[in-house]
Amino acid sequence: MPSEKQATVVISGTGLWTPEHIITNEELVASYNAWTDKYNMEHAAAIQAGKLEPMQKSSVEFIVKASGIKQRYAYIKEGILDIERMRPAIPERPEDSLSDQAEIALHAAREAMKAANKNAADIDAVIVSCAYTQRAYPAIAIEVQNELGIKGFGFDMLVACSAATFALHRGYEMIAAGTARCVLLINPELTSPQVDYCNRDSHFIFGDVATAAIVERSDTCTALHSYDILSTKAMTQFSSNVRSNFGYLSRASDADPFSADKLFHQNGRKVYKEVCPMAEQHLRCHLESQGLTVPEIKRFWLHQANINMNALISNRLFGKEAGMDLAPIVLDRYANTASAGSIIAFHLYNQDLSSGDIGVICSFGAGYSIGSLIVRKR
Repeated sequence: MPSEKQATVVISGTGLWTPEHIITNEELVASYNAWTDKYNMEHAAAIQAGKLEPMQKSSVEFIVKASGIKQRYAYIKEGILDIERMRPAIPERPEDSLSDQAEIALHAAREAMKAANKNAADIDAVIVSCAYTQRAYPAIAIEVQNELGIKGFGFDMLVACSAATFALHRGYEMIAAGTARCVLLINPELTSPQVDYCNRDSHFIFGDVATAAIVERSDTCTALHSYDILSTKAMTQFSSNVRSNFGYLSRASDADPFSADKLFHQNGRKVYKEVCPMAEQHLRCHLESQGLTVPEIKRFWLHQANINMNALISNRLFGKEAGMDLAPIVLDRYANTASAGSIIAFHLYNQDLSSGDIGVICSFGAGYSIGSLIVRKR
């Protein structure tokens, strides 16, 4: 089992910010199908000549069967359902204004700080970790640090859908090494600008949200609900099956910076077949390294990408499909929120566990990358 030193690092608070705007499957399908009719009509001659394939329509039934998603939240809804635009209309802010990601990060951060009974003076470091940041520099984390009045340092990191757990690892390591007393970790997942709303296979996948967590030493923790971090484990293996090519080199290569390959795209079938067994094996190895078995785990807070992936991993781990008590699902109402999904699940479904109960937070995604933490209710 973990050493006493490892057990002195705790998650003492979490925060969740949910946008006010909801887009249902019905709305999304109506918009996409209207856009499809328009596209097929405008390209009728090329389609008739066999030079182009006609765009296929989507359906609510297809989305639910393929993903389990029933709705998603949007930071800005305007523009997404407009068949003349098919992307959110987010106005550019002046440089002396708070950035969009900093704004949503602050909402989640303040809730996490309140839950952990922490103020700015208690925090030494801020990490913003997510799938995309809206600019290269200055770091969103430093902007958030400034707004909250936190001394110390901050930085951004990108690990796609594993960004939240990888950030928790960094916070854990800082506390364990004594380089920080308390770390604020934030995942402002503003994913809607990177969604290709003209792609039948991916137009429904992502939603916007922000999550946050506080990691600190147990001897400074005064939170009502907190969890010892018993162990962390991470792995990466290169794959191009989940990819976004957006970047500053588009200017130098003269490529279209907004072409389909610059948005989120994936080979979904390969991801499903390759990542699910990797995630199951990762979780088993992590538990075994700590002398634990699957039946000893009270709850798994898993990445929320796709209901079929979660079901397959659950079946392989437990020999059956897990219910909400064992592996809560939030993607039906939040959709895939990139790295934030497992933190949403943890935030919403952790307070009912009893002292001594053990759980696992795990995320997996592009890279491929997998990150997990074994935690115990204090």
